[in-house]
Amino acid sequence: MAENSLITEGLKKLRGMTLEPIIFKVEEGAIKRYAEAIADPNPLYNDEEYARKSSYGKLICPPGFAGWPTRGKMPYFRIVDALRAAGAPARILDGSTDYEFFEPIVAGDVLTATVTITDIHEKESRSGRIMMYTLSETTYAKENGDIALKQWATFISY
Repeated sequence: MAENSLITEGLKKLRGMTLEPIIFKVEEGAIKRYAEAIADPNPLYNDEEYARKSSYGKLICPPGFAGWPTRGKMPYFRIVDALRAAGAPARILDGSTDYEFFEPIVAGDVLTATVTITDIHEKESRSGRIMMYTLSETTYAKENGDIALKQWATFISY
């Protein structure tokens, strides 16, 4: 890396690191509040009786939502904390998020979110500023081990 590299020795050690898993139960109330927050009227997300009569038997999570941990932090914030602790620049932005859905997440599911920091590298912006990119993958697994959701996120720091 160049002399003005943003990637500290601590950040280099994060490459390929898997953070401590986060285990949480998906609650009906969280699903309803999220659906309300994004103004999605789909009854599978907010009408318990309708959802009970569906093939799912319970409320399901809208795409991109996997519930909120009741203890500890969400995977996104765990990544930011790890970057800050390792010496990342003060400005850390959400660069993008992509999802792959494997099966619905329903109320009552107990999920294990496993976060891996897959890469940290630099690029020069058009204005000549050095930008650090952190890539991560989070896997949400159900109690039986089935993968429900994978999420890839990019964080931009400068």
